[in-house]
Amino acid sequence: MSRKSTFALFFGNRGFFPASLQAAARREMRESLERMGHKVLLLDEDATRHGAVETPEEGRVYAQFLRRHEGEYQGVVLCLPNFGDETGAVAALQDAGVPILVQAYPDELDKMAPELRRDSFCGKLSVMDVFGQYGVKFTALPPHTVHPSAAEFAGQVDYFDRLCRATAALKRMTVGAFGARTTPFKTVRIDELALQQAGITTETVDLSAVFERVRRQGEDAAEVKAKAEKLRAAADWSGVPPEALAMLSRLGVVLDQYIDELHLDAIALRCWTEIQEQLHVSPCVLMGELNDRGISAACEVDIGSAVAMHALAAASDGPAICLDWNNNYADQPDKCILFHCGPVPWSLMTGRGRIVTHSILDNALPPGCSFGCNVGRIKPMEMTFGSMLTRDGRLEFYLGEGRFTDDPIPDDFFGCAAAAEIPDLQTVLQTIGYLGHRHHVSVAGGRLAAPVWEALARYLGHEVTIV
Repeated sequence: MSRKSTFALFFGNRGFFPASLQAAARREMRESLERMGHKVLLLDEDATRHGAVETPEEGRVYAQFLRRHEGEYQGVVLCLPNFGDETGAVAALQDAGVPILVQAYPDELDKMAPELRRDSFCGKLSVMDVFGQYGVKFTALPPHTVHPSAAEFAGQVDYFDRLCRATAALKRMTVGAFGARTTPFKTVRIDELALQQAGITTETVDLSAVFERVRRQGEDAAEVKAKAEKLRAAADWSGVPPEALAMLSRLGVVLDQYIDELHLDAIALRCWTEIQEQLHVSPCVLMGELNDRGISAACEVDIGSAVAMHALAAASDGPAICLDWNNNYADQPDKCILFHCGPVPWSLMTGRGRIVTHSILDNALPPGCSFGCNVGRIKPMEMTFGSMLTRDGRLEFYLGEGRFTDDPIPDDFFGCAAAAEIPDLQTVLQTIGYLGHRHHVSVAGGRLAAPVWEALARYLGHEVTIV
């Protein structure tokens, strides 16, 4: 799903220390990051002394290097092979515009003579201090000093990579709102101007325009046939009328067209009841397919969830899901059932789903006009959950962690669901309720709360509550 970040490498220097430390660091840092699957950008070794930065003038050379490569990197790794110089670092990086990881080499007890020792331990604190004075945002992780070949550094890079991906995802994104908000769901109201001020553009599409395109879309078109084959392979369609698969395929192609034309990173769709009434299908299985492709798709025109999903998916190694906080799980206070009608990414399901009608909406609709719900179960896994709302012109998020268990869900439970185990769940529910968050929750695999919190709060300036 998520491509690993490309990093620009910065090497701090202080002339009191041996130059050999710089040459070794350039080689070791590059080899280590490339071994982890990251592309790297390095200033030419002859552009400054040793390809490092000590003076403000060398810092300006490095800043020009970053400007030439703008858009090619998602983060900067600031490496201190020795003490480094904080003034040169500020000149180089104060306008970097991306997250900065501060790394310092460790000293060795048998190499503490003046011609060998690094003092990077102290230098890292000095860089952090002066960055704070200048308002340069940065990330520093334990242990305070670490060699690029160490397992601890690999953990730091993994954290920083996820942070960079989430930051880039929400720094500039476009979300498509298909249809007006469903009238009863005031829980998903959103402030588009607050989103825009945060770099998030909302493009709106009326459902009538979608329906007209679908009606003009020929069933024999190559892209419609390809969509049908993909949908057919993903689930069990036994008992589904052929015209339902054909209509869903046409609708899927039309949604793809809008995504391409409007350059959408995520969508929020009015998924009932007009689609069932006009097209005689439910779009759930299509939303699962979009989520699996990295286009976060939220139900019920929940733009806030689409944004939260996009951040979580960027930080994760897979897609995100929009689910309901739906049911208690028997009498277990730290477990509940998270569910939706079938927009779960296929890769996060325990197996092929089964396409059925929307048994809840069927209570108010003519029979047979809501095929498209993908019934199944969500895989057991570690997961991170969260949501977003707008208030007083600001974006407010919450984040938490838990796991999907293999606890059984009754066979007659409609939709795609899993039992979620979340520490102190009852307090979590009270907290998000008092904060005014919605009944939806966005979920992605993995323990991601810390890097996503840092992306949203430290680098993007949003309010984030850890629950």
